[in-house]
Amino acid sequence: MDLQIGSNLYRNTDGTIEVEGVPLMQVAQHPSTGALLVSFALFDQTGKMLVKLVDSNITFNERRAYDVTKTPKTVVLKETASGKVLLQLEAKAPDVVMFSKGEFRTMKGHTLEVSEKEWKLDKLKAGGVTQDQKGGSVTIG
Repeated sequence: MDLQIGSNLYRNTDGTIEVEGVPLMQVAQHPSTGALLVSFALFDQTGKMLVKLVDSNITFNERRAYDVTKTPKTVVLKETASGKVLLQLEAKAPDVVMFSKGEFRTMKGHTLEVSEKEWKLDKLKAGGVTQDQKGGSVTIG
C-alpha cells in the first residue's frame, strides 16, 4: 500500500504509521469492498487513552468527546465540541491512501500536525519526500 502523508509519499508500506517508535495507526482497505479501514488510538499529554478506532469504528470514547464520520473512501475523526479535525484520511485509489489533515498528541506527549504540504512533529518536519518502504512501516520521529 502507498501512503501519502501531507505531500510525502511512502510507497510499498505495510499500512502502519509509527510515530516516535510506537505504532500509532494502521491503514488498510477491505479486501472485497475496498472500504477504508483505519485503526488508531489518541492519547492525552499524560499518555491516557482518549479514543480508539478499530477498522474505522469507535471502540472507546472517553466522555463521548469524539466523533467519526466515514464513507467507504474517507474517515474523519473530530472533537465533538470544537469540530477540530484530529485526522482525515481518504482512499485515492486501490492501495493508495492519503492522510491529508490532522493534529493530535503522540503517546510521548508531542504534537503531530499533518497538512496538505507536510507533517510536523515538534521541530521535525518533512514535505515533498518520496520513499520506498519496501513492505515496512512509515516511521515519523
